[in-house]
Amino acid sequence: MTLILQPGQRLARGVSRHLSTHGFVSIEEFVPTRGLRVDVMGLGPKGELWVVECKSGRADFQSDSKWQGYLDWCDRFFWAVDTEFPTDLLPPETGLIIADAYDAEIVRMSPETKIAGARRKKMVQKFAMDAARRLQTLRDPRV
Repeated sequence: MTLILQPGQRLARGVSRHLSTHGFVSIEEFVPTRGLRVDVMGLGPKGELWVVECKSGRADFQSDSKWQGYLDWCDRFFWAVDTEFPTDLLPPETGLIIADAYDAEIVRMSPETKIAGARRKKMVQKFAMDAARRLQTLRDPRV
């Protein structure tokens, strides 16, 4: 059976592959806190946390009213879009990644805004728990 990925999911896969080349691990559709769901959360080799929001088109971007709420939960924030996306719509003070289903490229590095140590510890623990739970579910769906 072949899994059909939606456009945003294809971008997320390419982003995750690219982040791994920088020593990051990532998790898709991560919930840092109630009411927020980020497309990709990356955890770097030094404990840095990056949020990447994948946008498949103009309407998808314009309907996103929560993105600024993600800034409190990461050290860097990026948009990931494909080559056809009108990038002039994206806020210039955010990072930009051009992606497809197979890879990505960081075109504009996001400014770094380090989150507080207590929040970082909480996020890394939640990241680990969510990732382990997903792996366990894959290995034993009845758990």
